Order: sequence, then structure tokens, then C-alpha cells
Amino acid sequence: MTADGPREPFDLRTTRNALVRAAGRQLGRWNARRPWDHNAHFHRWVLAGVPAGARRVLDVGSGRGDLARALRGVAAEVEGIDPDARMAYAAASALRDLDGVHIARRTLAEHAADPSRHGAYDAVSMIASLHHQDPVAAFAQARALLRPGGRLLVVSLVRPVGPADRIWDLTNVLTNPLIGLVKHPCPVRALPPADAAGRGRREDAMPITDAAFSTAELRELAHGHLPGARVRRRTGFRVTLRWTAPPGQDAR
Repeated sequence: MTADGPREPFDLRTTRNALVRAAGRQLGRWNARRPWDHNAHFHRWVLAGVPAGARRVLDVGSGRGDLARALRGVAAEVEGIDPDARMAYAAASALRDLDGVHIARRTLAEHAADPSRHGAYDAVSMIASLHHQDPVAAFAQARALLRPGGRLLVVSLVRPVGPADRIWDLTNVLTNPLIGLVKHPCPVRALPPADAAGRGRREDAMPITDAAFSTAELRELAHGHLPGARVRRRTGFRVTLRWTAPPGQDAR
């Protein structure tokens, strides 16, 4: 407690402490020289979660189409949607010669508004796209699209709230450069000035927004709308959510 009211919890992301901010800038330079794609890191997790023998899957927020390409290896038909025209065009261009993959500029709400798509998908994936949406609406739309026994696979950013999240956030800060060293042992030699400050990386070219919900809030929402969903804190400042639609009944 301070004279002006309750003391705000320490936050690595917003602190004004000069020593911490200087250390953060140094870590940013290290990370820029050994970059790794935090979203692509979870592609294997998504692929492993797709039900065996999947025929049709949907990737929400497909970005440049990297995950849609990978999903084609485990499903006969892959659809990728992204509301950003630049991203949808990039993915469609990159995957135009790959049979069984279709990319469209569309929101999840628009996609789910077509009743012919309800119950049509064996899996719906979202990597770093849930926090761009209303999660309650997104859960309902994904449920409508999934077949009984289909699977929702989410990798999301969250807002750190509370001691457990602060410790997890600090752990990610410390492990991020170590993972970068393993994934990118030869440092990038020539960086533009923006990269030296930790900006301008490939991921940053994609639309960015801060998460409005915490891990605890995501768990609470999932408990209410996706009974049995598993939410886990992961590396790379991400959490995962995995939910299987009830078999033999209407998941909606």
C-alpha cells in the first residue's frame, strides 16, 4: 500500500525501472539476431491434435498460409480464412498451386454464417487469432462448424494478470533467447536499425493487437462454453486450448 493507494503489481512489460528497461533492450537486440517464429513453433502441436483421417479442416487467421500448407499433410481439404486482405492475398498466392487448399478473405463470423458449413469440419485451428476476436462468439462459431468428435485447437496470446502469470511471463522472457540460440545458432549479421531495437521482424508485419483476456479468464470462458477444454500455459508467451466436440451429439 502506498500513500496514494494500493501498489500496482510489477509488470515487466510496462515498468519504468531504468535497469529493467535497459536489460529489456539488450534482450531485444539478442532476440533480433536469433529470431524464431513463435507461432510456427506450435504448428506441430496443431498437426498432432488433428483427428486421424481428417477430411476437412479450417485454419482461422491463416496469415501467410504456412499452417494451411502444413495441414494439407494431415487432411484432404484445408480452408484458410483471414479478414486482412494483405494476408489473404499473400496466402492465396503462396498456395495457389497446392491442390486441396483454399484461402478466402473472410472472418470466422462470416464463415460460420453459412449453415451449409455447420458440422462440416474435423478440426478448426486458430494460431494468434483468438485474441483478435470476441472469444465467446468465436467459441460458438467454432462449435457450429465442427463435426461431432471434431477438434478445436487454439494457440493464443493472453494478458498477464496475477502472480502466476507474472512468473510465467518472466520465465518466457528468460527462455526466449535460449530457444532462439537453439533454433538460430548463427546470429543474423546485418540488421536494419529497427530490428536492432527488436522490431521489424517478419511476424511484426502481420496485424497486431494486445490480448484483452488473461489465462484465468480464458479458462473461465472455456469452462462455460467448451466443457472439457484444456487450457495450458506454454513457451513463447502463448497458451494453448484444446477441445473435442462431443461425439454422437450436436456440439452446438
